[in-house]
Amino acid sequence: MTGAGTSFMDLALDEARKAAERGEVPIGAVIVRDGVVLAADGNRTLELNDPTAHAETLAIRTACAALQSQRLPDCDLYVTLEPCPMCAAAISFARIRRLYYGAADPKGGAVESGVRFYSQPTCHHAPDVYGGIAESTAADLLRDFFRDRR
Repeated sequence: MTGAGTSFMDLALDEARKAAERGEVPIGAVIVRDGVVLAADGNRTLELNDPTAHAETLAIRTACAALQSQRLPDCDLYVTLEPCPMCAAAISFARIRRLYYGAADPKGGAVESGVRFYSQPTCHHAPDVYGGIAESTAADLLRDFFRDRR
C-alpha cells in the first residue's frame, strides 16, 4: 500500500507507540473518512480500568461522537493488529466500510484468524479487509513490548 493509506497506518503506529509509553499493549487505531482523520487512539485498558478500551473501540466511539451517528459506513479503520472478537463485532456494528490491519494475531484475532467473525452467517456487516499493512513494524512493536516485560 502506498500513498495516504500508508500515512494513516503510520498514524496508527504512532498511537501504538504512545500506548506502549503508557504501559499499555501497543495497538493503535485511526478512523478516516474522505481522507480526513476523525479519530485516533491507542489501547487504554489499564489507564481507564476498562477491558473494552481497545484502540479500535475508543476510535469508533470518538468517530461516532464526531459524526453524531452510531454508524460509520463511509469510514475506514486502520489498526496495527488484527482485531479481536469484541473489536471485530464493534467494527461490524458500526458498519465501517474498510478495515486495514497490520500484524495478524493467530491467538486472539477474529478476522482472518480464530473465529473469522466476518465469514459467520450471523454477521450482519463485513467490511472489506486488507491485512498485512506495515505488518513487520506492527509485529516488532508488540514483540519488543512483551520482550521488555519478561
